Amino acid sequence: MIADAPLFHDLAEGPAGGQAWWLTAADGVRLRLVLWGGGAKGTVFLFAGRAEYAEKYGPAAADLAARGYGTLVIDWRGQGLSDRLIADPVKGFVGKFSDYQRDVDAMLAAAAQLDLPRPWVVLAHSMGGTIALRRLMGTHPFAAVAFSAPMWGVGLPRAIRPFGPVLARMTGSSPFALRYAPGWGPVTFVHRAGFHDNFLTTDPDMWALLLRQVAKAPGLAIAGASLHWVAEAVLECEALADVPAPDLPCHCALGTRERIVPKAPIRDRMASWPRAELALYDGAEHEVMMEGPAMRARFYDACAALFDANRG
Repeated sequence: MIADAPLFHDLAEGPAGGQAWWLTAADGVRLRLVLWGGGAKGTVFLFAGRAEYAEKYGPAAADLAARGYGTLVIDWRGQGLSDRLIADPVKGFVGKFSDYQRDVDAMLAAAAQLDLPRPWVVLAHSMGGTIALRRLMGTHPFAAVAFSAPMWGVGLPRAIRPFGPVLARMTGSSPFALRYAPGWGPVTFVHRAGFHDNFLTTDPDMWALLLRQVAKAPGLAIAGASLHWVAEAVLECEALADVPAPDLPCHCALGTRERIVPKAPIRDRMASWPRAELALYDGAEHEVMMEGPAMRARFYDACAALFDANRG
């Protein structure tokens, strides 16, 4: 069973008729699921990034609705309005990276219960790209996938990069694991960085939307990641790198100014993915879906073309 949950419609700026529900994962964690429905062509499962929340993707849902698709997005455990997992509610944490797959399981079960239009397709950003790739390497119901700056590697200082997995195994179980990772702290990125110093977007209007959302609903936001989260992310990316690409049509967007996730693992993965296209977005930062109108239109047109071509 699913129960009604809150949705900040005014902050989301999504299509009319958005709905939200509480779900419970298999391990008892409460999750929030948001649907902007009505898409006759199918349903996009939007896998958000670290520290994100459903309302951030209201504009994306509007763009996808204009192209005939509904959007389903979940607040991953530990962020958005889903259950926090440790005492510090703004610190990024997950017990095991595989726990996010429990959230995907709950999302899929709810989509089946709601009988959402098919085909089902995936649109995954940043950390959502890690979660999506893991799911796509196993059994899944999806017809196609689009990625935006997927996190298929974790940015580490050059000197320790070769030792990342070993250090991750040591760090994850250390007494310091719940401390903030170096360079991160208890302040959200949009409060810490000014527009001209941010690594997310070059579009002032979308930056202003992010500021407005976290100012009016601060409970949606989390801040920096714990050492434990970083360790789990490093180990998951290492494990995924050893597995062949799934047999699924794919589009991947990457900004030429990307500074948050490493670009080399994305290029390597796309080069070995038989039915994949890597598109470079000149001048874009990490968030192609939060860039200016022309860049967003280009991306959503590419997504819709991919999804349309694989409707079965």
